[in-house]
Amino acid sequence: MKIFKKELSPEQIVKLARVDRFTAQQLIDGIVDDFFELHGDRQNNDDCAIIGGLGYLAGRPVTVIAIDKGITFQEKVQKHNGSPLPSGYRKAQRLMQQAAKFNRPIITLINTPGAYPGKEAEELGQGQAIAESILQSMSLTVPIIAIIYGEGGSGGALALATADQVWMFEHSTYSVLSPEGFAAILWKDASRSDEAAQLLGLTPAELLNKGIIEKIVPEHKKVERLFEWLKQALVTELAQLMEQSSQELVENRRERFCKF
Repeated sequence: MKIFKKELSPEQIVKLARVDRFTAQQLIDGIVDDFFELHGDRQNNDDCAIIGGLGYLAGRPVTVIAIDKGITFQEKVQKHNGSPLPSGYRKAQRLMQQAAKFNRPIITLINTPGAYPGKEAEELGQGQAIAESILQSMSLTVPIIAIIYGEGGSGGALALATADQVWMFEHSTYSVLSPEGFAAILWKDASRSDEAAQLLGLTPAELLNKGIIEKIVPEHKKVERLFEWLKQALVTELAQLMEQSSQELVENRRERFCKF
């Protein structure tokens, strides 16, 4: 187990998790080769907040599905700062079904404050789309590894994190809602978000200790080292998961979440 040089406070980790340190496309390109993006939910839209497609991890075909916040102001508006619409979750479901059909492992990359809460999203069935993503993931017969590389907020993150293993970057968060939302509900004062971050238990170290995640991804100043570590870890873990039968994968995944 890697020992990190400096232990940061929860509120410091929250701030770092919200910094645009990596884009989804950078991570995809750093992990897999020959990535080919697929579009559309086959119903009414193609949500650009979710990037999904096929690539090769050490020669093995894999499906990669990532939530992206965007970099420029225009991108952040188009992607709702990484808050997917129902069409985004339906696109992810379509790609997961395709992966299961062709026996391809699935890697999800998550960075979202939560699903988009706007009127349009609710009219298009946001709650149903998230619920169906979680339900479908529980029955997929291929390995799934979810990696939170920034914010992992609420059901919007869980929709892509119903996996055999959940990993978190060293400076990322995973929680039922934002510290500001927690503080606003509990104390009617969103300015107490730092205090809320202490109570939420949203840091990688706390979640690893509680068995909610399986691995912490160490962040390096040189992204090449990060990508190499991540690729090797994925190759190793996916190889072990692929040794399980379809029935074992599903049973173990359900057992994992029943503990919570």
